[in-house]
Amino acid sequence: MEAAKYRRVVLKLSGEALAGNIGYGIDPETVDRIAREIKDLKAATELDIAIVVGGGNIWRGLAGSSKGMERATADYMGMLATVMNALALQDALESAGVDTRVQSAIEMRQVAEPYIRRRAIRHLEKGRVVIFASGTGNPYFSTDTTAALRAAEIEADVILMAKRNTDGVYDSDPRRNPDAKKFTELEYLEILQRGLGVMDSTATSLCMDNKIPIVVFSIDEPGNILKAALGENIGTVVGGTKE
Repeated sequence: MEAAKYRRVVLKLSGEALAGNIGYGIDPETVDRIAREIKDLKAATELDIAIVVGGGNIWRGLAGSSKGMERATADYMGMLATVMNALALQDALESAGVDTRVQSAIEMRQVAEPYIRRRAIRHLEKGRVVIFASGTGNPYFSTDTTAALRAAEIEADVILMAKRNTDGVYDSDPRRNPDAKKFTELEYLEILQRGLGVMDSTATSLCMDNKIPIVVFSIDEPGNILKAALGENIGTVVGGTKE
């Protein structure tokens, strides 16, 4: 067993992370790779692992509402997209031999457990990976905010925010500005004041209030989930200092 820097983590996976290079929907090869990385993390450490998945690879509530759909309806559709992603990830994890539970903030007992905080913690204590689906169960809240909320509820030590097409937080878009500066460390207030696109302001404020650090790193590089959990010098750390 390697000495992980943390005891309990929330891994935030965007929907795009499950789409891989296809760019839309669920790419089974990509999901299998991520599942193997989570399995390797579980095998290498004694970490409690919870996962929050987004749904942007299938549906984005903001995109729907921008075209005239009622915002609440569009957001509920996005929550259902996260359930599809959670079930795909659960299937890949269990195929890899990792005991997994999906908990949904919107009750759908035929496919997932309802979200119950104490039951989620008990699953983690028994060594199971818990996947949180359906966001917070409420419209107008992102899955970033879900990650911050669940991390506070289960007393996680950190949020590991796995991103596609970026290896950290920059002062501007590195794809458009070749001189963009990458940050190794940031404070929560800097995220809010600079308007940096790490996570939305509600999620950032929730992490700040509960002193939950965020590690932003690239999911595109194999092995980075384990490296981030071990506290290696990759990506950007928000609200905490690297040892």
